[in-house]
Amino acid sequence: MADIIEMDRIVKIFPPSLVALDAVSVKFSKGEIHAIVGENGAGKSTLMKILYGMQPADSGEMLYNGKKVKFSDPGEAILAGIGMVHQEIMLIPQYTVWENVVLGYEPVKFGGRLDAKKARELVKQKIDEFGFNLNPDAKVEDISVAARQKVEILKLLFRNVSVLIMDEPTSVLTPQEIPQLFGELKRLRDNGHTILFISHHLEEVLELSDRITVLRKGKKVGTIKAVEATKAGLAQMMVGREVIFDSIRKNQTAGEVLFETSGLNYTDPDKRPRLIDVNIQVRAGEIVGVAGVEGNGQLELVNLIMGLIEPTSGSIKAVGEDITRKPILEKRKRVAFVPQDRANMGASIAANIAENVIMTHHRLDQRFTRWAGRILDFKQAASFTDEVRRKFDIQMSSGEAVFKSLSGGNQQKVILGRELLLEAPFILLDQPTRGLDVGSIEYVHQRIIDMRAQKRGILMISADLEELFRLTDRIVVMHKGRVVADLVTEKTNVTEVGYLMLEGAAYEA
Repeated sequence: MADIIEMDRIVKIFPPSLVALDAVSVKFSKGEIHAIVGENGAGKSTLMKILYGMQPADSGEMLYNGKKVKFSDPGEAILAGIGMVHQEIMLIPQYTVWENVVLGYEPVKFGGRLDAKKARELVKQKIDEFGFNLNPDAKVEDISVAARQKVEILKLLFRNVSVLIMDEPTSVLTPQEIPQLFGELKRLRDNGHTILFISHHLEEVLELSDRITVLRKGKKVGTIKAVEATKAGLAQMMVGREVIFDSIRKNQTAGEVLFETSGLNYTDPDKRPRLIDVNIQVRAGEIVGVAGVEGNGQLELVNLIMGLIEPTSGSIKAVGEDITRKPILEKRKRVAFVPQDRANMGASIAANIAENVIMTHHRLDQRFTRWAGRILDFKQAASFTDEVRRKFDIQMSSGEAVFKSLSGGNQQKVILGRELLLEAPFILLDQPTRGLDVGSIEYVHQRIIDMRAQKRGILMISADLEELFRLTDRIVVMHKGRVVADLVTEKTNVTEVGYLMLEGAAYEA
């Protein structure tokens, strides 16, 4: 296969001295699926952002179709034939599929008016050409997450891109939806498109890709053929040591009920029921997982527990006390919380790292304040920040650095460290390892198991079924706002849970 892209000796340094990419050279071939893997902070996203024109390289050069290029923004990259599908789907929910696809590239009639009939026909032609099962007239808000991802891909194909960059393409999909996406990406490859994708899911990398490039701490470790690679081997290349993937949960007897929802109902301001009679219990020394396709009540459940919205009816108890309508600080005495949206709910991105690390601690732990809580003890804050940095292997220059300067994975580690080191008996984890690499996930999983051994109760919402099967004692499945199953993890399987997530009914083999 001929090389379509060559990135040669790419260097990227973030001030003051963080070397994100250290003379990285990699080639991508026409008509291949090429995975880029590595730990958080290894440089994967930075490399792809440079290719896509989102960030400039400090040195090095890029060749595209044999010609030297340097894109100043994504618009230039798209015009050249390189597009990127981001992990966060960026569509207008109230628009139809065809309206989203043509947005910004609309065919117009004389006088500059939108030619809606032609636009829809062009989109329908693309849908048929690439074999996408999409209704061009469906509103995006009414289609599945998997279908929305197809729309994102279709937008780029409509712009005639030949290179597709995908960031964690399966992060929002159920197990049943992933094979369909893989089939479509392979068809695109077979039609001559080049697919570059970042992923932390090594099984998917091995199944989907033709070749794999591994980065570690800003340097290229190597590029290998997928047929010659193994999951354990890739993990060792990524982190420099052996990584264990088997279940790490040991048998232990659960204690008293630490957390309980009873008859929990929530109807949103538009009179739509979002939670219907939800009953969940978590005992001391037990991890209960929540599985469900995104948008089936998980977010509302989390927001109700944390007091961000109020239930229509029902109650929430933590450590024997009704906390349904308690102030948030009162809830935090009993509940540690890792939100899925770290930028908006888990942190203040404009504050420094140390300030983010001591959040909540400074209100609940007198070590961090002086003069009856009126003055922060910055020495204690710096010491605690260093403790979190060491325990969670956070890559940062200092606690005084701005939180938003950290990579997404390192931001997540800061929040996890802060929350897991609280003394709260009950822990609410919402996508706790989203964006983390295999080495970091292994460490965080062990910390969660340690919390379980300390007889803390843990409720964990996760889109990663492998994670749920590795850690949890029970799995609660949510479908259209209801709990449709409460399963002992050892007595179920991924097929059954995935089927319940999609259909809300028991799976029959």
